[in-house]
Amino acid sequence: MNSSTHPSTTSAQPSTSQGVLAFDVGGTDMKVGIITGNLGGNNIAINDLQRHPTPLDEGRSGESVCARIVELTTEYRAAHPEITITAVGVTVPGIVDEVNGIGVYSANLGWRDFPFTDTLTQALGLPVAFGHDVSMAGEAEFRIGAAVGKRDVLVLVIGTGIAGALICDGARISGDGYAGEIGHAMVPGPDGGMQIMESLGSAGAIARRYAEASGTPVDGARAVLEKSQNGDPLAQQIFTDAINALAFSIAQCVSILGTETVVLGGGLSMAGAALIDPLAVRVDELLSFHRRPQYVRAVLGENAGLIGSALKAHTITEPAKVFSVD
Repeated sequence: MNSSTHPSTTSAQPSTSQGVLAFDVGGTDMKVGIITGNLGGNNIAINDLQRHPTPLDEGRSGESVCARIVELTTEYRAAHPEITITAVGVTVPGIVDEVNGIGVYSANLGWRDFPFTDTLTQALGLPVAFGHDVSMAGEAEFRIGAAVGKRDVLVLVIGTGIAGALICDGARISGDGYAGEIGHAMVPGPDGGMQIMESLGSAGAIARRYAEASGTPVDGARAVLEKSQNGDPLAQQIFTDAINALAFSIAQCVSILGTETVVLGGGLSMAGAALIDPLAVRVDELLSFHRRPQYVRAVLGENAGLIGSALKAHTITEPAKVFSVD
């Protein structure tokens, strides 16, 4: 993906009079922007990108989020009369039933079995696409980002926690909303027992484990990596534990699903070769006859979920197309 295909966040005049209004709802804030350009390809632009606090209303968080989406849609329509909004895309965290448009469960935002698609379609009078935040980010990386042309892909977003998206034989695996929770897969722990993967391999875990073991707070996983590179044996062990946890889950995907490309996103991916090189070595040690995966860094950045949401919304306005890529 060359530089000319990267999405722009400028407020330049759009190249088309139509666009998709996309929302990426997080536990703290929600991002919104109008995605214009060739949504069937990779020449797209993000117009008027904004962040707003996610409304948290205990017991009615689904209703509150939908009400805010309706308000912002009205504001965007008024602010951008030059763009006809043809559809709305919404991504949320948690367990998601994409087919029926239902937020099954969100531990952080509190809803259970909330009908997002029906609620928003009725309120907006527009087609509404609904999906999981990391799954949509993975779809975007697969279709127009770091994994273009690949068919068997694992997208790993490594931040405070770890989430993933799985593409097999050119189609994303949804598992009725339960696929991709790789951060909660069990891996061998350094004490010989089993632990969930993100308790060892996430950026949050790396910083937390070092602070607990040393008694010295650190400014994130990057600081632990720097200490490791400077010869701190405790930092080296904690970073090795993280590599082992990540490698175990990646090797499982390679051996079970035939994963050929691993896309690394999130804050820890910024470590580049310091992460990828030891990770590749450890995965290689865990595999036998299997093909070795290629490792690439995600290229769409923090707006990947927003872009993926828009791509899905675009497809529902064209019923002859399918969302997966064969």
